[in-house]
Amino acid sequence: MDFKDVLKEIKGNLLSLMGSKFDDLKAESKKDVQDFLNASKEKLERWTTLLAAGNLTPDDYKWLVESQKDLVVLKGLYAAGVSKIKLGHLKNSILDTVINTAIGLVLKTDENTEDTQAS
Repeated sequence: MDFKDVLKEIKGNLLSLMGSKFDDLKAESKKDVQDFLNASKEKLERWTTLLAAGNLTPDDYKWLVESQKDLVVLKGLYAAGVSKIKLGHLKNSILDTVINTAIGLVLKTDENTEDTQAS
């Protein structure tokens, strides 16, 4: 599993999420997503690698990613006038998207590996 592929998929899913909620604020939301990914990249890579190796459970991974909530700052959207309540919900959606994307890709990779080994 290549983490660059996982990160690319996460970014794409996050941009889709942001676009569906804030289509009129694409530039702000894209910068906020990139800032979060830059701030979290090293930890996400380490945790995703540990998850793929079986050293973390999906629940452990979820807990670790959720601990990064403070790194989801969303300055651009806040400056554009999005309410704090909406931003709080969006932070949760962002973290859920990261978790579900990474776990989904890792588990899919594991299944493909097992299928190949069983053949």
